[in-house]
Amino acid sequence: MSLENLKENFSSLWDNLAEGWRHLRTSAAGALTSFKPGERTNLPAAADVDDELYLPNRGWAMLGDDVFEDDKRLVVRLELPGMSKQDIEIEVRDDALVISGEKRFERETSQGRWRAMQCAYGNFRRVVQLPQAVNVDAASASYKNGVLRVELPKSKPGRPKGITIKVE
Repeated sequence: MSLENLKENFSSLWDNLAEGWRHLRTSAAGALTSFKPGERTNLPAAADVDDELYLPNRGWAMLGDDVFEDDKRLVVRLELPGMSKQDIEIEVRDDALVISGEKRFERETSQGRWRAMQCAYGNFRRVVQLPQAVNVDAASASYKNGVLRVELPKSKPGRPKGITIKVE
């Protein structure tokens, strides 16, 4: 292999790596969500966890979403693994869907140590921009297998009013 081929291969590798990083940064920026422990989060103390990166006062998680649109509706799907539907709140404010809640930590046993704690627990708030005005009075939501699905029928152009939507 010549020096010229080596330079060309390295340049191609670097370009691919840079493109992948740009894509990850752009697509993940909205999905990265902060979790802050609340009164009922029930996290173990730092002394009970061997993970050097464990910070019981702050966690981060990727909550991926999909926004689908057809002629009649917008559908937002948000991944919320490990949560109960009772702990999820949904509102439409101005031109955004606001999803908040609390993911609680559940202890396995009363004895033993945690070696790693990589899941995020606590209160979170996620805002998904809506590309079009919706009829909030006809909105519905469901939660199944860790995925929240919110269906928002489209309305005539205009700003949506705020409303809370019950998860069924």
